[in-house]
Amino acid sequence: MDLNLKNLNISVIGLGYVGLPLAVEFGKKYPTLGFDINASRVSELQKGQDSTLECTPEELSQASKLTYTSQLEDIQDCNFYVVTVPTPVNFDNVPDLTPLKTASATLSKVISKGDIVIFESTVYPGATEEVCIPIIEKMSGLKFNKDFFAGYSPERINPGDKVNKLTTITKITSGSTPEIADYIDAVYNTIIDAGTHKASSIKVAEAAKVIENTQRDLNIAIINEFAKIFNKLDIDTEEVLNAAGTKWNFMQFKPGLVGGHCISIDPYYLTHKAKEVGYFPEVILAGRRINDGMGSYVATEMVKKLASHKINIDDAKILIMGFTFKADCPDVRNTKIIDIVSELNSFNIDVDIYDSWADPQEVENEYSVKLVDELKTAHYDGIIVAVDHSEFKKMGIEKVRALGKSNHIVYDVKYVFAPHDADIRL
Repeated sequence: MDLNLKNLNISVIGLGYVGLPLAVEFGKKYPTLGFDINASRVSELQKGQDSTLECTPEELSQASKLTYTSQLEDIQDCNFYVVTVPTPVNFDNVPDLTPLKTASATLSKVISKGDIVIFESTVYPGATEEVCIPIIEKMSGLKFNKDFFAGYSPERINPGDKVNKLTTITKITSGSTPEIADYIDAVYNTIIDAGTHKASSIKVAEAAKVIENTQRDLNIAIINEFAKIFNKLDIDTEEVLNAAGTKWNFMQFKPGLVGGHCISIDPYYLTHKAKEVGYFPEVILAGRRINDGMGSYVATEMVKKLASHKINIDDAKILIMGFTFKADCPDVRNTKIIDIVSELNSFNIDVDIYDSWADPQEVENEYSVKLVDELKTAHYDGIIVAVDHSEFKKMGIEKVRALGKSNHIVYDVKYVFAPHDADIRL
């Protein structure tokens, strides 16, 4: 096979938060086809618009060699395939590899001798070679590491982050043979300003990715546990963290709801594989239990505060400000705000949700709740500032309080306001 960079013909499969920025960068240098089964997604990109807001119209226009398609036959002449499909968990928190298996089966219809397939989706160590490759081999009739080759280069995209972007984050690469590993590393090095780190094997690269977010999940979990303790002791958690943070080696984390498609998902991939080989994780799953329970905790604390202010729970109206899983980002995947909503609903509390960043139709389709499109003054018994959108920061505490009745509670989950501005803080 010819491993000349000049002969690269790339296809990026999946044009979401991860795939599109990658396709754009490749499309500045190489012939690149962005493939997505969602025809409406392809249509908007062809018009120079990105609803995820990861790429501006200007950035899309800079990728002069990038085209988009939802037709599988269009990508059959490519020779370097990059898979960026989601890897969720099911209702029981078991890894759901259906999108990855489907992508592998799809690839088997277009892959040819000498082609390379790189997976970027977060998985447990071994998934690429144990799950994806056998599907491609069986359905294509091609032999792995003889007729086609593979690599793994985990995505490190942080949705909504305009500082830590694809090109400014070191990229982990790996390949199924030493020669292929060198080639894949060289390809990524041409678009990643921060450089690359070539792992010794695909499994090492897979493991490195899955522990990144697992470590972060555990760090947030201990801070969430601190917050629960300090709330009982009537100590402001943020003030404690600021004080402790004056030591050089204290790690800076804040309590909060851990949602999104990475941190709250990836630990379950690692623990799934650990159990499969006979090791039953304790610390990782303990952290997950704490973080998964924070939505319910926030709702319960709000109910307690309402009761202490003699506000009738059955007649209470609550406004939740923010629904996306993080600030200034339209991504609502696996948002833990829905847990607050569900818990408050269990108390028969009337809940309004406001978020100008979120797509109302996507929220309704995914979570069966409707967003309100305007804020009502003097209307609510309780207000939960659940996401630290810039919009809410600019409003200030006075305008937020103006949304409440004469007797109301403001719960500042994300430390948007000063310590004593809110009635309750996480």
